[in-house]
Amino acid sequence: MARRTSESPLLFELPPVPTDAIERRLRRSGHKAIAGVDEVGRGPLAGPVVAAAVILDPIRIPDGLNDSKKLTAAVREALFEQIMASAHVSVVAASVLRIDTTNIRQATLWAMAQAVRGLPHAADHVLVDGNDVPPGLACRGEAFVKGDGRSVSIAAASIVAKVTRDRMMVRAAAHYPDYGFERHVGYGTAFHLDALASLGACPLHRTSFAPIRALLAKENAAGSADGVDRFDEEFLVS
Repeated sequence: MARRTSESPLLFELPPVPTDAIERRLRRSGHKAIAGVDEVGRGPLAGPVVAAAVILDPIRIPDGLNDSKKLTAAVREALFEQIMASAHVSVVAASVLRIDTTNIRQATLWAMAQAVRGLPHAADHVLVDGNDVPPGLACRGEAFVKGDGRSVSIAAASIVAKVTRDRMMVRAAAHYPDYGFERHVGYGTAFHLDALASLGACPLHRTSFAPIRALLAKENAAGSADGVDRFDEEFLVS
């Protein structure tokens, strides 16, 4: 009979679902307002990148918090309502114009920092999903790779950011109905790419992203494009 063993400690270090272990450790060291921060929308070809900061009430942590990508839309919506009712929350959307005039990384870090600053109760420690702590925070921060699967605070932020951005893209579909934004929320699906090929880009498309840049270059070479009108809208919800 074959036997298999694993020498990868990482498989045993990451919990199967987020816990409040990191938050409890920080509270034992004197921190009281611990904010989880996450973003949604780095990869799409269209729409803003949205960051959320959430300070959970340690005695009212909603059950079932997890990485938003691992949850169904119905579960995300239900958890979103619970988080908004019980936690301090701030959400910031960095516009397409900001993404294109800086870059997606800088726009994301800006949105994260603004979300922390926008919290109705100041954080004294920040937990960030990913590799980078946004510069300019008023308190210490830590970055955790796959943090939305480790920390309930980061998981809550991922849910708030995801639900907020999805709702924004549904509203965008009402203004630009032929692109299917309500279906793919700006990601480069086959449907989206087909719509781009037939319709060209709209003001929500990120011209700094290679597929959109190539499309505009092709249109300009053919003499059929006047450029894409741009607008700068950034949103703060606290």
